[in-house]
Amino acid sequence: MPLSPRIKTALPGPQARKLVKLDQKYVSPSYTRSYPLVVKAAQGLWVTDADDNLFLDFTAGIAVNASGHCHPTVVEAIKTQADKLLHMSGTDFYYTPQIELAQKLAQIAPGRNRRKVYFGNSGAEAVEAAFKLARWHTQRELNLAFFGAFHGRTMGALSLTASKTVQKKHYNPFVPGITHIPYAYCYRCAYNLTYPDCDLYCLSWVEDTLFRTTIPPEEVAAIFVEPIQGEGGYIVPPPEFHQKLYAIAQKYDILYVADEVQAGMGRTGKMFAMEHFGVRPHIMALAKGIASGMPLGALVADAKIMNWEAGSHASTFGGNPISCQAALATIALLQDGLMDNARIQGERLMTGLRELQKTHACIGDVRGKGLMVAVELVTDREKRTPDRDGRNKLIDLAFKQGFLLLGCGENSIRFCPALTVSAAEIDTGLTIFEEILRARAKK
Repeated sequence: MPLSPRIKTALPGPQARKLVKLDQKYVSPSYTRSYPLVVKAAQGLWVTDADDNLFLDFTAGIAVNASGHCHPTVVEAIKTQADKLLHMSGTDFYYTPQIELAQKLAQIAPGRNRRKVYFGNSGAEAVEAAFKLARWHTQRELNLAFFGAFHGRTMGALSLTASKTVQKKHYNPFVPGITHIPYAYCYRCAYNLTYPDCDLYCLSWVEDTLFRTTIPPEEVAAIFVEPIQGEGGYIVPPPEFHQKLYAIAQKYDILYVADEVQAGMGRTGKMFAMEHFGVRPHIMALAKGIASGMPLGALVADAKIMNWEAGSHASTFGGNPISCQAALATIALLQDGLMDNARIQGERLMTGLRELQKTHACIGDVRGKGLMVAVELVTDREKRTPDRDGRNKLIDLAFKQGFLLLGCGENSIRFCPALTVSAAEIDTGLTIFEEILRARAKK
């Protein structure tokens, strides 16, 4: 295992510059690239670029590579399946990997109710399916979602999203009937209140004001919510937030849809992040870490809710046999120790970041669960003034030091390494992060 990054060239190096130039000529400009990293190969937590520079990766392909880059168990499962069957389309035919994965997901989903599973290719597709299923099952047209939420970029998922205006610019009109409400972002309360004295006013407002004045609750199909907001800033709500919100949903026969795309599959130290909050959602959307890098999305719902008829929704490539085998291998690894490691190393990471917070006033908040961790950057800790520019410069400095990080929210940095991360790799990441904090403070 490497002990530290190795940067041999100026970044980007000559080969990377050539490839970036070619990319700019032929690839859609809609992609968001934080820095000019051109990946050639990767193993575990370590990424090699086109110029043979070596980076420590705390992005995991945007929280996708749960078992690290190219885990040998997952690679072997992929190779074995590739020799047998590449594609047959579970929409029209049956094959073992899809059936076995559906059974596994139904078994590990929280709750005692029998579950059924729908397969797509991504998180956005899983959310789209949940959106359609909620409308089909309830025959209701209205939905609630949250400010700061990211549910995907397809039109239905984008209609539920309320993360950044650039994601919605020029795409109106969206799917109607969606009302966004404030999330329990206690560090920046939308109502300027303080937890726990607020008694979760953000939820009592839903019943006392929203449902009383503008939204008939009996016409609401579902509440779409991330257990921990992802792109919105890795926002961890208070422990009782989801329980109280779920109670509201139950009171009015509203479906509770948990978007576990980024928070699920062991990342928070439990298989599903909602398990931290003691809530059993009616529907879960899964993707990202489910197959360690292979494209796969899944919708898991109570069997009585997944009652749509044949032909009402389907996907040609959803539940591809290779992706399903990768997912089965990933789940086995999660259950065999990676979830525990996420909890242990996540605690080590949070402790280290909180120590840095004591000596670096630019760190306003440190938050997270397991290996879903963020620091929020500010220019004034008392006023909590967001420092977006400083956040972006720190990420760029980290890249130049061989440390891969990503932003989230307006001014936060997310730390989401593979769940295979070691204590030594956590410490290396913390050391580099402290170095760049010091370098930034001198400028």
